[in-house]
Amino acid sequence: MIRRGVFALLLAGAMAGCAPANRDDLTKEVLRADPEFVSVLEKHKQLASRIETYQRELALKRSTVERNIAQLRKDLVSTVSSVRVKTADVKKKMEPDQKRLEGELTQAVTELREKQSQRASLGRQIAQHRKTLKTSLASDHLRQEAQLAEMLGDATRLDLELTTIKEHIRLLKVKLLLIKL
Repeated sequence: MIRRGVFALLLAGAMAGCAPANRDDLTKEVLRADPEFVSVLEKHKQLASRIETYQRELALKRSTVERNIAQLRKDLVSTVSSVRVKTADVKKKMEPDQKRLEGELTQAVTELREKQSQRASLGRQIAQHRKTLKTSLASDHLRQEAQLAEMLGDATRLDLELTTIKEHIRLLKVKLLLIKL
């Protein structure tokens, strides 16, 4: 009860606009009025000391973490740079295979176009030959049928070659896709 009175007195004095008081003087004054209050002041002093310790630990931890963050950022920048260099080196090592496959693909596409052109020309010849066969004389008919059969055989062979080339082109495209990934 006396403690409350002393605190009230101190608070009232502080709020009333008194000149700043010396903490030691205030402590002596309170202890004269309430000697048992020393235990509260000791407990307060211990807790304040503990709070200061926690705050110093926090400040130390914060500075350590901030240094670590700064170092990690530097490490990240150097790692990114290193990975980019390594990636470029690996891509350079893959370039010969990629260029070889692209060359093969270009060559196969050119061959496909040539074979398609040959097949189209042969198809026109076969159509023309069939027209001629309908109007030909009987003596010439056997020779023209043999020529037509030979042309049809060539057409079948070209169709097979076209299918093979198309499959080869598809396979080359898949290979290129796989090494670009």
